[in-house]
Amino acid sequence: MRFDSRKSHRVRMDHKQPVNLMGADGTWRRTCVLLDVSDTGAKIEVEGTLDVLQAREFFMLLSSTGLAYRRCELVWIDGTMAGIHFIRPGTRKGPAKAKNELATQKTRGR
Repeated sequence: MRFDSRKSHRVRMDHKQPVNLMGADGTWRRTCVLLDVSDTGAKIEVEGTLDVLQAREFFMLLSSTGLAYRRCELVWIDGTMAGIHFIRPGTRKGPAKAKNELATQKTRGR
């Protein structure tokens, strides 16, 4: 895998950067190491079982108090390594957002 062929510039960590993953509902937490990071995502090495990542959506806690965090979704898993994508506000089309867009389109058509 070529490290420099990505759309977003990635920064590789020279030293272990510990972070935590936490379920969106707060029911689970995993310690991991940040291997590289970009504006849009990161590569991590997870300690412990990866079965909880099947939830697909979780938080990456960047501080021990949880005040600095990113909302994430799972992209891939390979052994203990995982690729995650950062979810930005307004970039995902959930059911409520899709419904609002449909209503807006109908009122414009009147």
